[in-house]
Amino acid sequence: MFKDNIILNSTNPLEIYGEDNEKLNLIQSCFPDVKIVARGIEVLFEGEEISVKKIKNLFSEIDDYLQKNQYLNNKELKKILSNDFKDDFVDVDFQLFGRNGNLIRPKTINQKKMIQLSYNNSLLFALGPAGTGKTYTAIALASKALKDNQCKKIILTRPAIEAGENLGFLPGDLYDKLSPYMRPLYDALNDIFEEKKLNSYLNSHVIEIVPLAFMRGRTLDNAFVILDEGQNTSEQQMKMFLTRMGISAKFIITGDETQIDLPKNQFSGLIHAKKKLMKLKEISFINLDSKDIIR
Repeated sequence: MFKDNIILNSTNPLEIYGEDNEKLNLIQSCFPDVKIVARGIEVLFEGEEISVKKIKNLFSEIDDYLQKNQYLNNKELKKILSNDFKDDFVDVDFQLFGRNGNLIRPKTINQKKMIQLSYNNSLLFALGPAGTGKTYTAIALASKALKDNQCKKIILTRPAIEAGENLGFLPGDLYDKLSPYMRPLYDALNDIFEEKKLNSYLNSHVIEIVPLAFMRGRTLDNAFVILDEGQNTSEQQMKMFLTRMGISAKFIITGDETQIDLPKNQFSGLIHAKKKLMKLKEISFINLDSKDIIR
């Protein structure tokens, strides 16, 4: 029998082994002819030489992945084991420390692809159901760009379309009426910026959170602009928004094509833009799905 071993570079072997050796058992199930013994950062193998060398290469690949990403979930491990992982692998350089020093990082392959596509092009459409992290990832990208002085301001906007309710019946002035509707955007910013810093940015208009109607007539230079709930724009609103792009601007449009709240006689500007722009190389599209929903 052939024996070999590997010394892991990972500072947290639990990310490789999993709780109660869940991940290790998954790997073992794919190599029934190899005995695997994990001792801290050392892993011992015993079995047929070809299989031992193969599993050692596998652990080396997993170890390299963790060095770059600090996190490996079961879905990504299964992709490695099925040899599909190399086609989906995205070596994206993204690290953002949020409020209280919390590390904010992409957790799925598609979120990493979204970040890479944003780096590559000035206009990105991120599509998918609720909970896939498309809006949060977009705001994290904008926040990092602001912190790294890659843009001068962040503008977050939404079309003021009610889902079964009427904003006009809410108490208060325009800001009071729109504040609850814009709450998800504030929540993401609160995860990233300390309260005083965020308030300073909001008061000085370095960060703006405005309804889409307020974008008309503006030219946005050196800004990172995010249109959320893009499926609820009309064709005219989407055209108006896209033509706001100025010099050195970065635009991300998020939306869920299955959650359109427009009147029945109105066609979604997001779907119209997708049909018109999908084939342009200078514009990126990313489709997130149920596999990206991590709570």
